[in-house]
Amino acid sequence: MNALILVDIQNDFLPGGALAVPGGDQVIPVANRLALENELVIATQDWHPDGHSSFSIWPPHCVENTKGAQFAPDLDTNAIHYVFQKGTDPAIDSYSGFFDNDHKKSTGLGDFLKSMNVDAVTILGLATDYCVKFTALDARQLGFDVTLIKSGCRGIGDETAAIEEMRRAGVKIES
Repeated sequence: MNALILVDIQNDFLPGGALAVPGGDQVIPVANRLALENELVIATQDWHPDGHSSFSIWPPHCVENTKGAQFAPDLDTNAIHYVFQKGTDPAIDSYSGFFDNDHKKSTGLGDFLKSMNVDAVTILGLATDYCVKFTALDARQLGFDVTLIKSGCRGIGDETAAIEEMRRAGVKIES
């Protein structure tokens, strides 16, 4: 079975947000269309406590229970079956939807997918060169077949190296 993973389509990553991804809002129509075509839709949600350690690198963003941490208003959240929050430990960030950046703590997403007999995932969201990339790479390491929907992703910077790294790891890239 295939699951669609929508990575961090949240207000703070949209134009005007605290850590805006250029063109981030352009992934929403792709996400909504694909969500209707998939029987299992998962969303990851950056969910940081106030004063999170990542705020020394990035501007404060996706602080738990704030408008910035909410899903984009145009995202069809009714199509989302499960939400996995990440970045909840104040001492370490979690770019991946599966693990923290040190791979010491799991979000539970991998075990959940396996319990649902998922063997393949389709990934899109924000940002290609960070959270999308690390989610895709961890999914491959966990043995899932992974497809990246390039038209459903936007990066903070140049996406070329991130897409090539994913391709080398066995991620299928679709436009």
